[in-house]
Amino acid sequence: MTKFLTAAVAAVLATTSLGAAGAASAQSRNDHRYEQRQDNRNYRPNPHQNQRPAPRHDQRDYRQDQRDYARWQQAQRRYNAPRYVAPRGYATRSWSYGQRMPSYYRTSNYVVHDYGRYGLRAPPRGYQYVRSGNDVVLAVVATGLVTAVIAGLFN
Repeated sequence: MTKFLTAAVAAVLATTSLGAAGAASAQSRNDHRYEQRQDNRNYRPNPHQNQRPAPRHDQRDYRQDQRDYARWQQAQRRYNAPRYVAPRGYATRSWSYGQRMPSYYRTSNYVVHDYGRYGLRAPPRGYQYVRSGNDVVLAVVATGLVTAVIAGLFN
């Protein structure tokens, strides 16, 4: 009976020490993975080698594009343009992000086709610049949803 108890105690001690060793090795593996993530985060490609840039460069470009089409921005420069006449039945008003422009504003009388002349970037596919008073609005062609306003672009 004593041999049986000794063997049972030895087995229990062996499994608890293996469990602790297994947990410790799992923790060290997780630490290694964490260190790898940190190393990858600080990775900078050599510009003299043909390597794919790290994903964060793409994210910076995306954020820069988003800033270029900010929801509301003051024009850096003012341009002379023909006199503005509001559509019949509408008064000149200030538009803001998320509003919908009536379909009449989306006609060729109000769409700014020569955006490069006024220092505007090309609108994304499916969008157009629309003049409203002295402001220019970037709106969705199909629905008129306002996505950006450039205030005070025209004199």
